[in-house]
Amino acid sequence: MSAAIRLAPLGILLSGLVILLLKHGAGAPGAAIASARELPYLPWLALLLVLAAASYALAARRHLDTVPLGIAYVLLAVGLSEIARLRPELFIAQLRWASVGIFLWGATVIAWKHWRRLLDYPYVLGLLTTGVLILPLLFGVSIGGNRNWLTFGAFSVQPSEFGKILLIFFLAAYLADHLAVLTLPARRVFFLRLPPVRFIAPLAALWGLSVLMFVIARDLGSALLFFGMAVIMTYMGTGRKSYVFLAGLFILLAAALSYAFFGHVRVRFDIWLHPWADPSGMSYQVVQSLFAVGTGGVWGTGFAEGHPNLIPEVHTDFIFAAIAEELGLVGAAFVLVNFALLFWRGSRIAIGLSRPQESLLAAGCAVSLLLQAFIITAGVTKLLPLTGITLPFISYGGSSMSASFILIGILTALSGEKQEARTDG
Repeated sequence: MSAAIRLAPLGILLSGLVILLLKHGAGAPGAAIASARELPYLPWLALLLVLAAASYALAARRHLDTVPLGIAYVLLAVGLSEIARLRPELFIAQLRWASVGIFLWGATVIAWKHWRRLLDYPYVLGLLTTGVLILPLLFGVSIGGNRNWLTFGAFSVQPSEFGKILLIFFLAAYLADHLAVLTLPARRVFFLRLPPVRFIAPLAALWGLSVLMFVIARDLGSALLFFGMAVIMTYMGTGRKSYVFLAGLFILLAAALSYAFFGHVRVRFDIWLHPWADPSGMSYQVVQSLFAVGTGGVWGTGFAEGHPNLIPEVHTDFIFAAIAEELGLVGAAFVLVNFALLFWRGSRIAIGLSRPQESLLAAGCAVSLLLQAFIITAGVTKLLPLTGITLPFISYGGSSMSASFILIGILTALSGEKQEARTDG
């Protein structure tokens, strides 16, 4: 990766901060809490830049692929600029979380030889994944309408963000271990070719757990993410359309039953189908988001020139709407193209790996980031019901930032496995 490309995230972030300084005066972002002679976020910004430089040095020393990390930094720069614009009082906190994320990236790369041993224990991974996802159902608290948080005093964590990492490990290990059985089914049910029930039971259990996350925890975003990851990774591992068809039937039946028996599910779907029926009430967020996206047009209103703060929780669930309003179709497409490039690069890493477990693991990491970006942008633009998950690297939040950088760390570490395979060959 050239030096110019590596410096692109720094240019994006500094440009955003300079615009805010010119618009809001000395001390911005956080002009309300900073005097004319102090910029309290500078130490944290300096730490972030030092960690970013160190991460490139570590990757270069180990001859690892730095493209996924570079794309993540571009998205991070966009996200930090938006947080400074939308919620300046949270800018320092987001800088801290970004620093933690980069540190976790480095820890993942350095300790990868220990991480990879998890692939040898698929059933332990399955139990851990189930446990992490059930915790919010039992002990979770509701924040923003979703009961998907665990709180420890003033600190809160979203277990599903880390549960998706365990899920990717489990699916990669399980599918690789049972590949022969899953791809050579022993029975035919109508036109479907399926293996014995005991081999697809773990996959069906994950599907059911995803539905429970929506019905009990009211977390549609995580439910769609986990269900989609399970289906896509199963198809990538087996190549069998029967699993996709069976999963489609399952989710349609589950959606119909949930709509019939649970009132909050009906409300969620009614808001999606008929947002203009109650534009100042239950549908307020969706309607304001659509107005923001429509106002942006092709070129946008200009950074810091729109009114995205009319949208509640704009710095988390609806940050894509803020980007679309002020940066227009061009800015929104830039963000989506970067997620597509991240998926493409992750897929290249996956294809170059010789061991099925690691190939599926790399593909799962790439799919997870792209699918999460698709689900939240589709919810913001009313393509799907509003989901309430974060846009990786861009939305405010420590759990999302940490988990996203761990996924990039796994991809980066796996690119080293690809290099070793070429050397051995």
